[in-house]
Amino acid sequence: MESFNEKYRTRTKLFALSVLKILKVKNNSDAFRIMSKQLIRCSTSVAANFRAACRYKSQKDYHYKLSIVIEECDEAYFWLELLTDSDEIPEEITSPLMKEADELLAVFSKVKSNVSRK
Repeated sequence: MESFNEKYRTRTKLFALSVLKILKVKNNSDAFRIMSKQLIRCSTSVAANFRAACRYKSQKDYHYKLSIVIEECDEAYFWLELLTDSDEIPEEITSPLMKEADELLAVFSKVKSNVSRK
């Protein structure tokens, strides 16, 4: 059976890859370029920081890395929402990624809450 860490290393990486794929659209507006760069930065950070959290040296280190993952998930949701609301990318394209960002945020918030209680 796949461990939590393996499952979410894969899931966060797929999230980042999905973001990269939707941003391959040819849009030359300054707003799109700025928002897409921000979205790329935070979505890849979700995956990279969760990967780093899996190699924690202490509970404090794990808690810190999870905090970054949570913050970056929330930021990714924000940029997806902004890209949608500004009509840069259609909602039918961003909606599944917003759902995934929201689910990842909920999972990692719960894990962080449980770690904090120990």
